[in-house]
Amino acid sequence: MLPSFPGPGPNHGVKAMGSERPVRIEGAGIPPTAAAWEAAFDRALPYAAFLEQHGTGDQRARWQAVHDRVVLTEPQRALLGSFVRRMPVLVVAGAWCGDCVSQCPALEKFAAACPAIVLRFLDRDVLPEIAGHLRVCGGQRVPVAAFFSEDYTLVASYGDRTLSAYRAAARQSGIGCATGIVPPAADALATVTAEWLEQFERVQLILRLSARLRQLHGD
Repeated sequence: MLPSFPGPGPNHGVKAMGSERPVRIEGAGIPPTAAAWEAAFDRALPYAAFLEQHGTGDQRARWQAVHDRVVLTEPQRALLGSFVRRMPVLVVAGAWCGDCVSQCPALEKFAAACPAIVLRFLDRDVLPEIAGHLRVCGGQRVPVAAFFSEDYTLVASYGDRTLSAYRAAARQSGIGCATGIVPPAADALATVTAEWLEQFERVQLILRLSARLRQLHGD
């Protein structure tokens, strides 16, 4: 999502009063060290705390409306329950971001269903040095998820929209960004949820089949 194209919503593009000032992370060079990623992860917040600190009341209500409508199927729950490798996931996001509203609640549902997923959210502007490493096509778009091994080696990143969301935006000449005021349709939400789950599964398989981690765990 491009924050330079705010939508018309009353709180779209408006940051909550509790937002932190940018801080520096030691080792956040090119590329960041594992210690720098871990330090950023430690500064990030769980889902509810992120919204409490960075969202307005209206913004939190929009996130909750989507969260209430995300339903994981039994096969999806079984898949998440099969994950065995600890998988920290850092999501650079904005409570004001319509694309975050329509996607991030699904990620929280994944984490709630899978103890192996450790999910944290980082406001885009809190750690600009770290967020800058997760640009999409040169832009600081959100949401972008960074997936790590248990020792904070970066495995993959993914964002800011899934393929189906980009296709929908292209059909609508989607130069602007979503506001989050109108929740996504049920079928669109289910498709986006499935596309995100594919990314989580892919990273879990990378971790599970890693020779380095298999030697570490003896499996």
